[in-house]
Amino acid sequence: MIDIARVDQIVDRHGRQREHLIAMLLECQEEFCHLPREVIEAVSARVDAPITQVLGIATFYRGFSLKPVGRHQVHVCMGTACHVQGAPRLLEAISRELGIQKGESTPGLEFSLDTVNCLGCCGLAPVVTVGTDVHGKLKQAGIPRMLRKYEKDYKPKAH
Repeated sequence: MIDIARVDQIVDRHGRQREHLIAMLLECQEEFCHLPREVIEAVSARVDAPITQVLGIATFYRGFSLKPVGRHQVHVCMGTACHVQGAPRLLEAISRELGIQKGESTPGLEFSLDTVNCLGCCGLAPVVTVGTDVHGKLKQAGIPRMLRKYEKDYKPKAH
């Protein structure tokens, strides 16, 4: 159940102005771990913007999701430098460890896993981000320790 009062607070904090739609949607995304239809409709109505405009923003930017994503979003960089330094193997290791595939979220929405084309920090290749935290020069053996930092009840998968 979506707390529309929470959406109202977010929209009010931004003065109910269309030019702040991206900021509003970012806060809603953080609050609800995605942008459900009810949130898009509520934001649209409160800023008096066409729903197509709000939905257009929500579908254009990769940072938004219309389906639930994990509280900790794990992104593996697949840019050239990261790819050459072993990013595909890191993706496989994280996938095994979390028990999910690219584009999926763990049950309970603790983690989601996806790739990005480039994070722009090639000198740290291979790079994985968890939320806004950057983990560079990561090795497969460091994956369990990295994930433990984010989940209090993290238990490695049996291999």
